[in-house]
Amino acid sequence: MAEKLTPKERATALAQLAPEGWAETPGRDAIAKTFRFANFVEAFGWMTRVAIWAEKWNHHPEWRNVYATVEVTLSTHDADGLTELDMKLAKKMDALST
Repeated sequence: MAEKLTPKERATALAQLAPEGWAETPGRDAIAKTFRFANFVEAFGWMTRVAIWAEKWNHHPEWRNVYATVEVTLSTHDADGLTELDMKLAKKMDALST
């Protein structure tokens, strides 16, 4: 089971992810970001690529897709908060979106 990030680890990770558009989720130990694509096919294709990594890492996002927009929230439910897995998946999502 993954362990929650320490306050120092969390601050460092969030400082790295904030410039990419990730932000803390109010009222939860989670981060969120909205991805926008040119159209539905690009959004769904990106979700498919992310799903392959999520399954490989056994770490699945909460997400919502409406046409060309995908809203993502990351938190490790087993740890009841943010872990290194969330940071790893956030970085992979960013890399796959370009």
